[in-house]
Amino acid sequence: MTPRSPNGSGRVLIVGAGIAGMQAALDVGDAGYDVLLVERRPSIGGRMAQLSETFPTLDCAQCILTPRTVEVGHHERIELLTHSEVEAVEGELGDFHVRIRRHAAYVDWDLCTGCGLCQEKCPGRVPSEFEREIGERKAIYTLSPQAVPNKPVIDADHCIHFLRDRCGACAKLCPVGAVDFEQQDTIIEERCAAIILAPGYDLYRLEHMPEYGGGRIPDVIDALAFERLLSSSGPTAGQVRRPSDGKVPREVVFIQCAGSRDPQGHLPYCSKICCMYTAKQATLYRHRVHEGQAYVFYIDIRAAGKGYDEFTQRAMEDEHVIYLRGKVSRLFRRGDQVVVWGADTLSNRQIEIAADLVVVAPALQPHAETARLARMLGLPTDEHGWLLARDANAHPVESPRPGVFVAGAATGPMDIPETVAHASGAAAQVLKRFAARRDSSV
Repeated sequence: MTPRSPNGSGRVLIVGAGIAGMQAALDVGDAGYDVLLVERRPSIGGRMAQLSETFPTLDCAQCILTPRTVEVGHHERIELLTHSEVEAVEGELGDFHVRIRRHAAYVDWDLCTGCGLCQEKCPGRVPSEFEREIGERKAIYTLSPQAVPNKPVIDADHCIHFLRDRCGACAKLCPVGAVDFEQQDTIIEERCAAIILAPGYDLYRLEHMPEYGGGRIPDVIDALAFERLLSSSGPTAGQVRRPSDGKVPREVVFIQCAGSRDPQGHLPYCSKICCMYTAKQATLYRHRVHEGQAYVFYIDIRAAGKGYDEFTQRAMEDEHVIYLRGKVSRLFRRGDQVVVWGADTLSNRQIEIAADLVVVAPALQPHAETARLARMLGLPTDEHGWLLARDANAHPVESPRPGVFVAGAATGPMDIPETVAHASGAAAQVLKRFAARRDSSV
């Protein structure tokens, strides 16, 4: 292995280790340059790690993602800092000074073997953010069985030891003594020559949409929660069961454009991927529950990628998913069902469906980290908080600040293929700058 440059002259800082950050890291690392990949979560993979299958091929998301996470975790040129956040950046292209806070995991990852005994014996259970709160995790946990790195962290806010100075089961049972309740955050100072931002996206919360129950109806869930129901590693091991009572839903309503394309009440822009993943989820539901009926309320179908329109047509024709062109005005509970009031503008009829489960496709919005990173680096955002490129047409991966690049859904909604291409473009621009500096110094 070539020695790392101590002054950071050939090193790239990548913030965010979803599919965009990982793709950029692999491209830069494979070109022979060092990468410092910083991820705020305990493991890498981002949103794609929460998906069941991908459209339009219905390939297993983990089958695509896991080889990449393993490659990133073992790449000799990629230094991985998970459970970490960038706190400050100073300097310019070619010489950025970065301060990173690595949060205390309360587990010595150098000693930990990832055996999982601590998680098995931990008595503390809390709703899992990774499972969109329809499943639980322990107070000491890894995000998923395929986590990279596969090392646990302790949630001090819910750990019995930290709350009541009792328990300590994980420390007592750990065969290598890796649990360290006294561990503190550490500050790491690094230098790098360029920065790629890949913070990803968030979903518009159901709590912001009172017309869809405002998050108070247990059998109204968002699309990412439904992905976890479909996933074999999810809380129901891939069986579609509704959260309230575990019953298999026989009537499922999917609502598209929830919070999107609604300038009066919510967000005005199209979230781009909802038409396709809704068709995918309705198809997978029919594969799981053969006698079930799926309904999709939509404004119009925007399926512009290769094979996308054909995919939605197969959902209608082969899987008998009923598409209703119109918006849903209200949801409410009636007994153990969710009543959906909507419209079918093609037949000019009011529609009422007594559903067992409702799946809302919420708007995509910038990740909460995006605003903080933009302030730290002095980068502009649009009125909705997405990072602005230097020129959306001619320079779509360059920010206005020299040496800082943007990748993936940091700039707006994207599907996985577009995200990967965008991230590779950001990596290519970094490598172009490195090559120019190298040639000028010869």
